[in-house]
Formats: sequence, C-alpha cells, structure tokens
Amino acid sequence: MFAKVIEYTIFHNTLLDYLKFFAVFLLGFLLVRLGKKFVLTRINKWVDNGNHEFLHYLLNTAKQQLLPTLYFGVFYLSLQWLAIGPLLQKIINWIGLAVLIVFGVCFSLSLVNYWFNNYLIKKESDPSKRHILRVIFIFIQFLAWISALIIFLDNLGIKISTLLAGLGIGGIAVALAAQVFLSDLFSYFTIYFDRPFEIGDYIVIDTFSGTVENIGIKTTRLRSLTGEELVFSNADLTSSRLRNYKRMVNRRITFEIGVSYQTPADQLREIPELIAGIIKSIPETRFDRSHFKSFGEYSLRFETVYYVTTKDYRKYMDIQQEINLRLIEEFEKRGIYFTYPTQNIYLKKV
Repeated sequence: MFAKVIEYTIFHNTLLDYLKFFAVFLLGFLLVRLGKKFVLTRINKWVDNGNHEFLHYLLNTAKQQLLPTLYFGVFYLSLQWLAIGPLLQKIINWIGLAVLIVFGVCFSLSLVNYWFNNYLIKKESDPSKRHILRVIFIFIQFLAWISALIIFLDNLGIKISTLLAGLGIGGIAVALAAQVFLSDLFSYFTIYFDRPFEIGDYIVIDTFSGTVENIGIKTTRLRSLTGEELVFSNADLTSSRLRNYKRMVNRRITFEIGVSYQTPADQLREIPELIAGIIKSIPETRFDRSHFKSFGEYSLRFETVYYVTTKDYRKYMDIQQEINLRLIEEFEKRGIYFTYPTQNIYLKKV
C-alpha cells in the first residue's frame, strides 16, 4: 500500500520524487544555516576582536548579498530531483542567472562604494570634490548595471549586436553634439586627479592671472587682483601653460641699476659688495650674485640676483623697497649718482 502511495504521480513526478526534493532542500538549507551560525559567527568574533574594519564590512556585505544566492542555489540543486518541463526549466535557469547577476553586481558595487567612501571622499575637505566623486560612483553604478543587463540578455539568446550597433551610432551622435561639454568634463577629471592647481592657488594663464575660487565640471573661476571674475573652460586650462605661484618655494629676483660714467673705478668695484651687504642684512633673503654687467647707452649697468625665501608677493615688494631705499642712502654718502637718459650736444663755432 505504501509503495503504491509513494509511486503516485503528480505532474510527471512521483511522491517519492517530491520527498527527495524536500529532503535535499531541507538538508541544504540546514547546512547553509549551520555554516552561517558556526563559521560566520566565529569569523565575526575574530573580526570584532581586532581592528579589521574592512573585513567587518566585507563579512556584513557577504551576509546580505551572498547568502540569498546560496539559498537559491540550494533550491536550484533540489530541483534536479524533479522532472520539469523544458519551458519551466528555462524560466528557472533565467531566474537563477538573474539572481547571480543581481547579487554579484550588488556585492561588487558595495566594495567599490566602501573604497570611495573611506579612501577618497573622507580625504577630501572640498564639498565640490566630494560631490563629483559621488557623481563618478553613480556613473560606475550605471555602467555596471548596463553591463549586467547586456550579459543577461545575451544569455537569454537575444541578439544584442544590432542593439549595440544602434547604441554605438546614437552614442557617436550624442558625443559629437556634446563634444565641448565632454571635453570640459574630462578636463575636470584631469584637473582633479593631476591637481595642477587647487582652490586658493594664485595662477597665471597667458596674460590673465588670479586666485582660484571655484573648480566646476565645465568651468573654473578666478578672482583677479583688480577684482573682476575670470571664467575659463576646463579644456582651455588643461591645454594652456600656466604658472602656479602658491606652490613657489623661493622667488628669484633679478634687477639692474645704472650709475654715471663719471663714477671712479674704485667706487665701481665697491658697488657689488655694497649691494651684497644690503641684501644679506635683510631677513628672508638669500644673496646670489651682483656684477658690473655692461656699458649701457646712458649708464654703467650692474645686475643683481637674489632670492626671497617666501612666496608672499607683498613681502617681496617690501624687501625690494628696502633694498632700493638703502641703495639711495649709500650712494648719497659716497657721491655715486644714478643715471637717467641724457643727451650731450657739443657746439663748435665756425
């Protein structure tokens, strides 16, 4: 009697087949639960006892994203004891593929999100840069899900080559239409990762100069010394030669003076030493050289080179002013005269 009952057929499967299905499913379910309770619990305790922030995050993510996949895998394996139709088998395969892809993408994006939040965004103090990092992560998410959808459709047997060709043509059209914007956008990424300048830096581009106030996705804005706002496209900045004065360590200064041709030779020999003594006596300077350079059209020319050991422009001007004033004082004491353009006319009586 019992043998007849278990051989009773429902939907092309005997009761014995259904019992095997439930037995395998329950066994697999219990194995997963036991593994979660004992193995993962032990690992979790080990992680909690040490400073393993990433491992703790990885473990929690695995519980949330990978365990559902294991449960579905148990269900899928238990179905092998049942005789099911081709259509139902195909539907179950599609569902299994979808589960694997969805949870796999979610797990991968969770790891990427952890890396973005802990190693990039936390290190940035600028809100605009944090925002663009979040935009980049959203773009990565978009690409990941589009790729997952393409893989899923391809496994369903759908010919996606025509679709991809259409998307490629459409993408080219969009890229051509948005060429300027995309150029500025990629230039923004270049500025962000290469960091040729940052907010607060004083930079010079060709004949324009100013302090960087904002670095946007399309444009960068500077505040000039005269007060107006200068707006540059990011593509222009990355393709231009610019000077960043904020990162300057030493400022090299070269200046010339001219003295009268009537100055005696012994006083001419004293001038380089006089200039050197003045510069060396002023703090935050480093003297390099001073020489009688050339015979000018109106004067004897002396060239001097020194360094200001600060990047502050106002400080440099204060130092140069002090040098100029001391030179005037010292030259007055010695009777040495600066020159200016003059012309001597000689008249001869005939």
